[in-house]
Amino acid sequence: MGIGTGRPGIEDELRDKGMPAVPPPGERLEQIRETVRALRELDGPDRHTPVAMAVLGPKAQALAAEVADTVTFVLGDQPRGEVERLAREFRATADVELALAVPVIGDTVAAHMAHPATDTAALHAADAMTVLPEDPAAAIEEILRRREEIGFSYFVFGADFAERFAPVVAELAGR
Repeated sequence: MGIGTGRPGIEDELRDKGMPAVPPPGERLEQIRETVRALRELDGPDRHTPVAMAVLGPKAQALAAEVADTVTFVLGDQPRGEVERLAREFRATADVELALAVPVIGDTVAAHMAHPATDTAALHAADAMTVLPEDPAAAIEEILRRREEIGFSYFVFGADFAERFAPVVAELAGR
């Protein structure tokens, strides 16, 4: 089960679409805690539904260290070194799998994974971890590098990239 408090900018986007107001972050964290507690009750003593949680700030990270099996950091244009530090510090507090959401392939932004106005040139210039090369061979090399150097074991892509990235998935299957 994947859960999080919402990506940056989601409040404005929901308001623009006439949706109800989003609760404040502290309340959303408490909702996550309650949701995972209810899930564990449904699991019972013989089951464990894996929980993947998207995190940004220290309070969300602390909750994820407590309740999640897999963690993904809500990233934007942070440079590689900052993401490496964030992952290393988090792994020192929690024994969890790390996932990396990659909303940009080449210069294409996946719908619903990042704000539509995402500046892909700025992400490339920052060597941001939220981008992978369009070329499948280069993407495979970069995924393996991120796994080896930083410890990411899951990579999340938008459905927009499914067909284009099928060769990447086929090549990495079982590795």
